[in-house]
Amino acid sequence: MIDLHTHTILSDGMLLPSELVRRAHVNGVKAIAITDHVDSSNIKPVITGLVEVASVLNRHWDIFVMPGVEITHVPVEEIASLVTVARGLGAKVVVIHGESPVEPVIKGTNTAGILSGADILAHPGYISIEDARLAAEKNVCLEITSRKGHNETNGHVFNMAIQAGAGMVINTDSHAPCDIMTKDTVNTVLAEITDSGEVIQGMMNNSEEIVRRAKKG
Repeated sequence: MIDLHTHTILSDGMLLPSELVRRAHVNGVKAIAITDHVDSSNIKPVITGLVEVASVLNRHWDIFVMPGVEITHVPVEEIASLVTVARGLGAKVVVIHGESPVEPVIKGTNTAGILSGADILAHPGYISIEDARLAAEKNVCLEITSRKGHNETNGHVFNMAIQAGAGMVINTDSHAPCDIMTKDTVNTVLAEITDSGEVIQGMMNNSEEIVRRAKKG
């Protein structure tokens, strides 16, 4: 199992990074990205802290920890520049907070996020087929999520991704201990959208590719 979208007390999560990682490790997660919410006010301290703790944990535990960010509710004009800043500070996984219908996300965030050079467009809500095709072209993965509320549009995201040939990943958007990925979590979310072994394997392959890029980078 790989989870590429999680949160800690460095933004609005409940756990220290080390506890989040420990609990995920016990659940059988083999690689995890800590992607706390950022904008221009906190991007530097968040990434600095996550880079440091990831370095420590990767020396001692058999789970690969990736420092990352979720760029959240920022002006669409600033998304690409913040992605560049995040990469420069050491973020290995960059997630964009997509246009979930349960939050007042600025219209155009999906498009700007796809064009920004990010890895994942999280919970992109009622994403258009045009944006799904753009995600396929730019090799940005669309997220299927277990997060309550955001998961209401999983079926739509899945259908748009299949039509457009866009890559998908499954993540938890964990904020609390009860959110942390388990095999049951993954199986439940997938059962609601597909029974295609080929499609499911493709999602797993996409997550593994992001981890490979993080290890190389």
